[in-house]
Amino acid sequence: MTETQIDWRLFCSKWLGSWTGNNPEALLEFYTEDAFYLDPAYPTGLKGHEELLNYFGKLLHRNPNWKWEALEIFNTDNGFTLKWRATIPVKDATVILQGLDIVEMRDHRISRNEVYFDRVKWLDLMKAGSL
Repeated sequence: MTETQIDWRLFCSKWLGSWTGNNPEALLEFYTEDAFYLDPAYPTGLKGHEELLNYFGKLLHRNPNWKWEALEIFNTDNGFTLKWRATIPVKDATVILQGLDIVEMRDHRISRNEVYFDRVKWLDLMKAGSL
């Protein structure tokens, strides 16, 4: 099966599901050993399982109950672009964010993942001491 034949909706359901529950090792299984990952917290990116596991471990530990859902998926030559919604419990509040992931695949795993979203609301709650 080529990357373009993968059912991206099914893949995203499993992958996004692994972002919930504080199991960074399970999440890491979706990424190649040399995967590149960037998001607003690491705009220059992280590379490889060691760096990803360190970051994912901290991030998932702080957010074990957040939920991610795919809204739209757009095929690209070597992966997809995902429009998503995240529901993030923050003590007595809930933040709902939308964003985009650019995902490149190799051998049915993510080799590059660029995450883009506005995290101002989320940071404001954390700064206010709600987290």
